Amino acid sequence: MLTYERHDIILELLRQKRTVKLTDLTEATGASESTIRRDLIELEDAQKLKRIHGGASLPSRKSDEPTMLDKKTVFAEEKQRIGKLAASFIEDGDSIYLDAGTSTEAMLPFIEAKDIVIVTNGLNIVEPALQRGFRTYVLGGYVKSGTLAFIGRTAAESLKQYRFDKAFLGTNGVDPEFGFSTPDPEEAAIKQLAIQAAQQAFVLADASKLQQTSFSRFASIHDAALITEIKSETELFLEQLSEHTTIEGVKP
Repeated sequence: MLTYERHDIILELLRQKRTVKLTDLTEATGASESTIRRDLIELEDAQKLKRIHGGASLPSRKSDEPTMLDKKTVFAEEKQRIGKLAASFIEDGDSIYLDAGTSTEAMLPFIEAKDIVIVTNGLNIVEPALQRGFRTYVLGGYVKSGTLAFIGRTAAESLKQYRFDKAFLGTNGVDPEFGFSTPDPEEAAIKQLAIQAAQQAFVLADASKLQQTSFSRFASIHDAALITEIKSETELFLEQLSEHTTIEGVKP
């Protein structure tokens, strides 16, 4: 297959999915990983895509945010592994905060602790939490259509009425200097309050979020432990990051 043909396939997959893994690209083109990596470098130099750990994504502005549907279809297996590890930190009787998002939603099937209480700002969290029989409270406020998150003043005031043993949050970016970040300042404000209200805070992030920044910072790196997947291409970064925060990692 000629180079321009591979490039066309790569860009078409990105238009369809917005984010693709390296394995998807090797399967679609029949090319080796080393060849695809060179293709991605060339396409990034041409500003047609952005390389991320384990794949590529379409270039986006700092304030852009994928929808819940987009998030559900990207790195789904990785999020299941991260969610399972995160769930293992919940103990019997804990009161926990679960942030809106697909990584935190992935925790729910794996929670084995008894008599826990869940508070959430995620509309996507409510039904699976109730199906598991968990006592569940939902913050009020405006529901953001793209991420199904309750945000705004009402949600913030409601959140201030609670204190948690543990808080679990998603992120769009993990950067040693900028910290944890997300595109929407109003969602960032809710995440920040949740961390302040928790004795322990955990941020869940698949490898594509590492070494990335988004528009609004909601916490410094040292404010929360990072739960992520450890891959060969992320080991060095995570080793450096571990000097500033606790890293809880799961391997593929």
